[in-house]
Amino acid sequence: MAQSPQGLAGGAVAQSFPQPSPGDVDREKYEDVEINRVKLVADEPVSTFSIDVDTAAYANVRRFLNQGVAPPRDAVRIEELINYFDYDYAPPGSKTAPFSTTVQLAPSPWGPGRQLMHIGIQGYDIVRADRPPLNLTLLIDVSGSMAPDNRLPLAVRSLKLLVNELDADDRVSIAVYAGAAGAVLEPTSGADKAKLLNALDNLQAGGSTAGGEGLRLAYSLARQGFDKDKVNRVMILSDGDFNVGISDPERLEDFVARERESGVYLSVLGFGEGNYNDALMQKLAQSGNGVAAYIDTLNEARKVLNDDLSGSMFTIANDVKIQVEFNPARVSEYRLIGYETRMLNREDFNNDKVDAGDIGAGAAVTAIYELTPVGSAARLVDASRYAAAAKIAPGGQSDEFAFLKLRYKIPGEDKSRLVDRPITGADFVSDLSRAKEATRFATAVAGYGSLLRGDPYLDKSFTWDSVIDLANDARGKDEFGYRAEFVQLARLARTAASQAALKPSGAAGGQ
Repeated sequence: MAQSPQGLAGGAVAQSFPQPSPGDVDREKYEDVEINRVKLVADEPVSTFSIDVDTAAYANVRRFLNQGVAPPRDAVRIEELINYFDYDYAPPGSKTAPFSTTVQLAPSPWGPGRQLMHIGIQGYDIVRADRPPLNLTLLIDVSGSMAPDNRLPLAVRSLKLLVNELDADDRVSIAVYAGAAGAVLEPTSGADKAKLLNALDNLQAGGSTAGGEGLRLAYSLARQGFDKDKVNRVMILSDGDFNVGISDPERLEDFVARERESGVYLSVLGFGEGNYNDALMQKLAQSGNGVAAYIDTLNEARKVLNDDLSGSMFTIANDVKIQVEFNPARVSEYRLIGYETRMLNREDFNNDKVDAGDIGAGAAVTAIYELTPVGSAARLVDASRYAAAAKIAPGGQSDEFAFLKLRYKIPGEDKSRLVDRPITGADFVSDLSRAKEATRFATAVAGYGSLLRGDPYLDKSFTWDSVIDLANDARGKDEFGYRAEFVQLARLARTAASQAALKPSGAAGGQ
C-alpha cells in the first residue's frame, strides 16, 4: 500500500532526522577536470568520444553569473553550454536513417593560424501524436536541504508543467526520500491530473537524505510497471546531497550502471545552491543512460519539461559515439573543445559493449575541434626529429581534412549502426563571417566557456567583447530569447571577471 505523501515527507521524518539548511558554508561539489590538450596528428590521428546532450552546466553557470560571481571552473562543461542551444541543423530524411550531419571549417577567432571544425549531429523528431507512452517514476528528494524555495517548491512547480504534457496512455508513479524512502503514489494515468497535482502539493521537506535507498525504490517501481512498448524512465529531482545510507558516489554509480541493463532510462534534474553535488548528479546521469539538467528558474523547467520534452524523454538512439580521423597531410594538430568527461579509447568505438551517451527525439549534438593546418606557424608541438614526413594518402584523399564516423544503436538492439562522411575543402570558408549562423553562434558559446575556464589556448586578443560581438552577429530568429539572454550572460561574465581581478590577494571569490 502506498504511504501518504504527508506521512512520509512531512513532520514525522523531519523530527527524526533534523538537518539544517546549507547556510553560508559552500559545500558544492564538482569533478576536477583538466582541459583537453593539443594532440599531434602524426602520433594520435584519431579522436573518439561519447556524445553528451546534457545542459546542466549552462543553467548552473547562469545561476552564478546572475549572482554577480564567476562560476567554479570545473562547473563549466563547454559541451553542455554549446548543446544548450538549437542550431536548426537540417533534419534527417527518415526514421530509418535517424541522423544528419552538418560540418563547417573556418578560421579560429582566438587562435591566429588555426581553424575551427564545427560538427553538428541532428536526430529525427517525432510528432506528439506518434510519441510512445511514458512509464515514468518520479523520485523526489524531500530532505531538509530541499526546503528553500529554489529546491522542493521549484521542483513541484516544475513537475506541474510536466503533468500538463501527459495523456491517458502515460503512467506516473511518485516516490520520495528523506531519512527513509517510500512510495507516495501508485501508477496513475496522466489523464488523472487532479490526483497527480494533489500528490505533488502534499510534499513537504524535512529530514536527512537517504538518496541511495530512494534510487533502489524508484528502479524497483519502474521495473514493476515495465512495458516494452512504453518509455520506461526514472526522473530524480534533488540537490544531490546524499548523506544517509548508500552515499558513496562509486557505489551509486555502479548501482545505476547495473540498472540501465533493465531498459529503464534515467533523468536527473538538479536544484539548489550551496550544497549542490554536481559531481554526483553527473555520475548518475552518465551511468544510467540518462540526461542531466539543472533547474534554476521556472522558465528553465519549461524549456526542459515542455519545449524540449521529446529530446529529454524519448530516446531514439543509445550508445552514440563520434570518431574523427585527421588527415596528416592537411592537419598537424587538433584539440577537442569540451567533452573531457566523455573521452573514449579508439578501440571503444567499434566495441558495442562500451557504454556511451543516448540521444532523444529531435535533439542535436554539437562538437568543435580546433585544428592547426600543416605549415601553420601556430603549431605548438614540434615534430619528432626521427619521424617520417607525412605523405598524402593515395586515392584522392589530399582534399580531406578528416573523416567523420558516427556509431549508434537503435533502442532495443544490441548491434550498432554506422554513419560516416569525409570532411573536405568544400566544408571550409576562408573567413568566419562567411560561416553558417550555427557555426558562428556555437563558436561564440565555445569562446564564452573557454574564457570562463581560463583556457590557456586562447589568444589574449580574444575577449568578452569578442564573444558578445560574435553572438550578436549570429543571434538569428531567437524565438524564445535564449540567444539574447546569452549575450547578457557574457556581459555579466565580463563584469564578474573584472571584479575578480580587482580583489586583493586572499580575498574570497566565486571560485
